[in-house]
Amino acid sequence: MKNITVIGIDIAKNVLQIHGMDSAGKKVLQKRIERGKFLTYMANLPQCLVGMEACGGAQYWATQLIKLGFEVRLMPPRKVKKYAEHHKNDARDAAACAEAVTRASMTFVTIKTDVQLDLQALHRARSFYIKERTRLTNMTRGLLAERGIVMPKGEAAFVKKIQALLGDEDFMGERRELLNDLYEMFKIIDEKVERHTNKLKKIATEDAHCQQLDTILGIGPITATALVAKIGNGSEFKRGRELSAYLGLVPKQHSSGDKQSLHGISKNGDRYIRQLLVHGGRSCLVSATRINKITKTFEKQDAHSQWIRELINRVGMNKASVAVANKNARIAIAVLKKQEAFDPALAHMDHFNQ
Repeated sequence: MKNITVIGIDIAKNVLQIHGMDSAGKKVLQKRIERGKFLTYMANLPQCLVGMEACGGAQYWATQLIKLGFEVRLMPPRKVKKYAEHHKNDARDAAACAEAVTRASMTFVTIKTDVQLDLQALHRARSFYIKERTRLTNMTRGLLAERGIVMPKGEAAFVKKIQALLGDEDFMGERRELLNDLYEMFKIIDEKVERHTNKLKKIATEDAHCQQLDTILGIGPITATALVAKIGNGSEFKRGRELSAYLGLVPKQHSSGDKQSLHGISKNGDRYIRQLLVHGGRSCLVSATRINKITKTFEKQDAHSQWIRELINRVGMNKASVAVANKNARIAIAVLKKQEAFDPALAHMDHFNQ
C-alpha cells in the first residue's frame, strides 16, 4: 500500500469504489467499501492525490479527505467519461477517475467552502420556489381560461385579478373555494421567494467579493452571490475567458485545417448563472439605450454604453444580451483578482483581459 500515488474514487449512495495506482500507473488497489467505513479505511492509506467526479456528495467527501491530508481534485463527469472503458461499472469508473486526475489538460471543479455551500443552497431553494410560483400561476390561468376568464400578464395584474374575482359575489361555490386555496398557496410561496431574496441581498452587502461584483453593470446582489457561491474568489481561473467558457457563454467551434467554423454559444456549465448573466446583460441594453426626454439624446455616454449601442446595431438585441453577459463574466474575474471596483472606462482595455 505504501507505493500508492493516485487514488480514483467512484461515489454511490451507500458504497464507494476505490482504485489505487502507483507512480507507473499500475493498479495496486481495488476495493469496494461501505459508506460508513470509508473514512476509517482512507485514514490508513498513504496521503496522495485523489480524483473524483463532481457529482452528488462529492463536495462533502472532498472536504473530509482534505482533513485527512489528501490532495483532492474534483472533475466534471463529461471530462472523465472519455477515460472510462466500455461496459460501465463502478470499478471502471473509479479507474477512469484515477487516470483522468493525472492529466495535465484536465480542468477541475472548485471545492466549495461551507459559506459557498450555504449560499448555493439558498439559491437552489429560491429558484425552486420561483418555479413553483410560476407553475401555480400558470395552472390557475389555465383553469380560469376554461371558464372564459382570461388573466392579464404580470404578477401584479394576476394578484389584482384574483382579488377582484374573490370579491365578486357571483363567483361562488366550489370555484370560489378552489380559487381561494390557490391564492393562499400563491401568497405562501411568494413570501418564501421574498424572504430568500432578502437574505441574499443582505449577504451581498456584507461580503467583500459580492460588493466588488455588484459594481459591474448588469450584475446585482442575486447574480453576485450566485457567482461567489460557484467560483469563490475566482482563483481557479487564470483569465476571464476561462470563466466564460466554464459557463457556456463562448461559441462552439468545429474547425479543421484552415477552415474556422464557429456556431452559437456552447451552453455548457451552470445554466442558472448563465441565465442570470444574460438577464443582467439585457438590463444593460435597456439602460444603454434609454433616451433623455428633454435633450432627446442617450442618457449614458460612457465608453461602455457606446460599445453596447454599437453591438446592438451590429448583431441585434438577443445576441447583444449574450455578448454583454460574456463580457461581464470576463470582467468579474478581473474585478475579483484585482480586488477593485468596476470602472466603465476600463471595460474594453486589455487591463480586464489578462
